[in-house]
Amino acid sequence: VIGLFVGLAGGSFSVGIAYCARWFEKSRQGMAMGVFGAGNSGAAVTKLVAPAIVVAYGWTMVPQVYAAAMLVTALLFWFFTYDDPAHKVPSHVTVREQLRALKDPVVWKYCQYYSIVFGGYVALALWMTKYYVSEYGFDLKTAALLATAFSLPGGVLRAVGGWLSDHWGAHRVTWWVLWVSWICLFLMSYPNTEFTVQTVNGPQTWHLHLTAEVFTVLLFIVGVAFAFGKASVFKYISDDYPHNIGVISGIVGLIGGLGGFLLPIMFGALVDLTGIRTSAFMLMYGVVWVSLIWMYFTEVRKLDLMMKPAQAADTLE
Repeated sequence: VIGLFVGLAGGSFSVGIAYCARWFEKSRQGMAMGVFGAGNSGAAVTKLVAPAIVVAYGWTMVPQVYAAAMLVTALLFWFFTYDDPAHKVPSHVTVREQLRALKDPVVWKYCQYYSIVFGGYVALALWMTKYYVSEYGFDLKTAALLATAFSLPGGVLRAVGGWLSDHWGAHRVTWWVLWVSWICLFLMSYPNTEFTVQTVNGPQTWHLHLTAEVFTVLLFIVGVAFAFGKASVFKYISDDYPHNIGVISGIVGLIGGLGGFLLPIMFGALVDLTGIRTSAFMLMYGVVWVSLIWMYFTEVRKLDLMMKPAQAADTLE
């Protein structure tokens, strides 16, 4: 029951992203929402702070510290912020009309994107400590520290992703985010392999395996890409649904959260089924591939087809 109310408190993200965005003109909303969303870095901070609190004072102190932090934040927000009536949705727009967005395939496409950059972020942040321990034999403390190479930039750099989205557009940033993630996940998904080839000089054996250093660099790049992607998806929303940011961001955030819940379960199931630890990255690779195909046919190809008639008209002139 307590967990339910903690989850409801997480709904403040959807409210906050809309509240924050409406204070800025459209050309700066990406940066504003990116700064707001950089609070995701708290997931990385928790990995460092919570264990120290547990060791020093016991596990019961952790919720007390976090409750105090939330209370202070709530008081600061209450006393130092205010509402602008001009930011409210027009009164003639009903909740039912706002929820019609569920029938919009574009919204579900953004859900797919966010299930990767946020759902994948949450899932891998939970999974990486265990992966470092089982795959590379690190102790728990070292593994948790290395895992922050993914989770920390995945939160902090979201503001940079917002700035890039303002200057280059949500489409271009998301397109490159997916490609970079796809390439890195492909390399990370290759399992520890040893194969023998019969040559003219006799059999020769090769061993393929990512070292911990190379793997961590790739993981860091994926974390940076996901940070940029989380910002660019919400830039999409502010551009396409300026009067319905709260509802759309809530729907997209919900699907992203479900991705973060389901993916770790699927990671474990794949490892049990295949016996290959890197199968988690194989799954992520496949999900990113689906998004790339979806984006190509609905955005990239569509944009090319729209530009060709315009170029032909310019040539005739």
